[in-house]
Amino acid sequence: MEKRLNILFLVLLLSFLTVDLYGQARLLRYGDKQAGLENYAKAVEAYKEAYNRRASYGTAVRLGETYGKLGMYADSYEWWGRAVSFEESDRADYSSYLRSAVQAGQWDSIEGLLSAKGYSEYDFPELDLAGMRELRGRRANVKLVPVAGVNSTGSDFGTSKDAEGGLYFSSDRGQVGDAGSRPGIRLDAKANIFSDERSGYNEREFYRIYRKDSGGDVSVVVTDLAGALHVNDPSVATDLGLVFYTAFVGRSRMKGTRDFTNHAGIYYGRLDADGNITGSTAFPYNDHQSYGVMNPYVDTEAQRIYFASDMPGGQGGFDIYYVEYDGGLNFSAPVNLGPEVNTPENESHPSRSGDRFYFSSRGHRGLGGMDVFTADYSNGSIGNVRNMGLPYNSERDDFAFVVAGDGKRYISSDREGGMGLDDIYTIEDLFRILLAKVSDCDGNVIMDYSSELKKTDGSQVDSRLDTDGQLLAELDPEGDFVLRISKKGHFPLTDSGLTTRGFDGDTLRREYVLAAIPYRTPVYVDIVYYDLDRSEIRNDAAPSLDKIGELMSKYGFMDLVVSSHTDSRASDAYNEALSERRADAVRDYLASFGIARDRVKLEWFGERKLVNDCGDGVPCPEADHQLNRRSELVLEAFSDTERDYELPEGITDPCDLPGYLEGIAEEAGLPTVYFDFDRSNLRQVHRKELERVGVMLNRKVDLRLYIEGHTDQRGSDAYNMGLSERRAQAVMDYLVNRGVDASRMEHSWYGESRPVNDCSTGDCTEAQHQQNRRTTLRVSGK
Repeated sequence: MEKRLNILFLVLLLSFLTVDLYGQARLLRYGDKQAGLENYAKAVEAYKEAYNRRASYGTAVRLGETYGKLGMYADSYEWWGRAVSFEESDRADYSSYLRSAVQAGQWDSIEGLLSAKGYSEYDFPELDLAGMRELRGRRANVKLVPVAGVNSTGSDFGTSKDAEGGLYFSSDRGQVGDAGSRPGIRLDAKANIFSDERSGYNEREFYRIYRKDSGGDVSVVVTDLAGALHVNDPSVATDLGLVFYTAFVGRSRMKGTRDFTNHAGIYYGRLDADGNITGSTAFPYNDHQSYGVMNPYVDTEAQRIYFASDMPGGQGGFDIYYVEYDGGLNFSAPVNLGPEVNTPENESHPSRSGDRFYFSSRGHRGLGGMDVFTADYSNGSIGNVRNMGLPYNSERDDFAFVVAGDGKRYISSDREGGMGLDDIYTIEDLFRILLAKVSDCDGNVIMDYSSELKKTDGSQVDSRLDTDGQLLAELDPEGDFVLRISKKGHFPLTDSGLTTRGFDGDTLRREYVLAAIPYRTPVYVDIVYYDLDRSEIRNDAAPSLDKIGELMSKYGFMDLVVSSHTDSRASDAYNEALSERRADAVRDYLASFGIARDRVKLEWFGERKLVNDCGDGVPCPEADHQLNRRSELVLEAFSDTERDYELPEGITDPCDLPGYLEGIAEEAGLPTVYFDFDRSNLRQVHRKELERVGVMLNRKVDLRLYIEGHTDQRGSDAYNMGLSERRAQAVMDYLVNRGVDASRMEHSWYGESRPVNDCSTGDCTEAQHQQNRRTTLRVSGK
């Protein structure tokens, strides 16, 4: 009895299994039929029920593929993940799994998915992961902004504008069936006509064309096309007074008739006063039973209509074609744009603006889903296709890029973060990046400086320094700016010609040079002398003071430092006051040139800084006392070390300033020191000249002095060589006694070998011999 019960149980179990397997097979056959008809919503339901009855590799693959065709990439990724877990899966399945991961926004997981199976990206050349990585590294400086009042929880895409600014678009908004979260039909679908109420593709409402007017009101555009189901892709040709659009045309299913498939076609008609389409006419190349024709774009400038079609003779899938038309709206034969634009996959949604052609594609190198591409347009020829990159494109589907007549750019996308299944966005330029490098005159990068960036209307623009000292700022497109850069102790600079108008790149690069202010640079040095116990300016001092007055009047960045002194005769207190009066006399003299008193810096020392040993009680000749009755005059450029000077006018390169200052005023000529016959002691007149040289060298520390001694041609060569050495040494010793560092001077001697006048024949005058008895001076920078 027990044995019979066991046999009965096995029979019942096998019966149930057979029924279950038969039921699963029936579901799969039904799902395959619906997928073949592109009724993917019904196919998904059948496949999922079949998988729930018995999990199998084949059913998981079907679900991964079908969800991918629906554009439901997260679901596709989930089911491909299940498919590759089966032992039957192969490399091709894993390729589909990786592609679905990218489309589902799982790019960061790719490395882990590869390593989990011991793969590398080179095992999947068809995915071009390196190309995706490169595209992800390029980002245009724009942002996508949802179009207000247009998007819905459904699928909204495609834009065209009329002359009044009305925006036309496609939408399947409204009530939905069980598959309401599924994306809308966009591309290579054909309609399985079994209902005139809802799309079999995704169980959503059929597409309709809508118009948003300038006031923001949205209304449906009704077409008079009989039997129209899906109506979408409006392209308004204002010049022609027409609107072209895509439509699926079907008939209600009558009792006893079979379902039949139908392909999209293009139609065109006029917009009446109520905004509806009348007089709809079929595009001559429609063939609803054989292939699709869709996505019209009217290029009235070139008198072309671009469209997508999978008609025979293309590259595979849907290709981009165009026809030309004349004034009578007679159409030429379709022209395929060829393999540079079209691929074995699907291309769609063409448009043109100026010298740029746009279209969408699944076949060119992209980011995962359908991407928008641009190409060059010249004299009707189209080439040099390139992906528009981020953020125009995403891992999902991006399409229908159009530049409207008013210059606004529109794109449609089902990217994450949208309001509905597909949303319409405008493209807005974010900013241009200003990247400025600041260096000194030696090319060293300056890291610490201040900057102020403003628009020409005075409004502030934020900027910052990066870790490399570069100035970064975000500039509005088509704007004008003023940038000022400053640093303590440097000449500030102002760039008033900073503009983004007409700039086509993302980064505006600039290099600037900040030059250090050469504070207290001596420009002119001289000495004026006074009579005993007097402070009046003597006639012999006037030429020097006149020159200084002229220079100070012309150059506002020059100030004069006056250091006044007395001889040692009279008391210290008296001499202190006398030296002050002498300094005041110089300032008062320069007042006649309009020189402000604060530009003349006065110092007085009485008898404290004698230039010789003629101190109290020391008998000295009058000539030596005269050397002490003096005012040393040093005309300085940029004398105030606390002041931030502007770069002098006329200077374009601040690093040229040292040479510029040298050219402002010639040095008071260096003297030639003459000597008596067979003597090397300094004459009194030359002592005054060497005093000025000493002051100059002590203030202009960048100068080096070269002293060269000579003799006349009387005497032996050996004697004259020694005499010329003593003469050079006498000048050097005098300057050392005036505080000039001996290391800054070089002295050399030439005897009679370099005469000014050749007196070797003995027929020279005494004056000519005198010109040969000399020590010459010259200076150069260190």
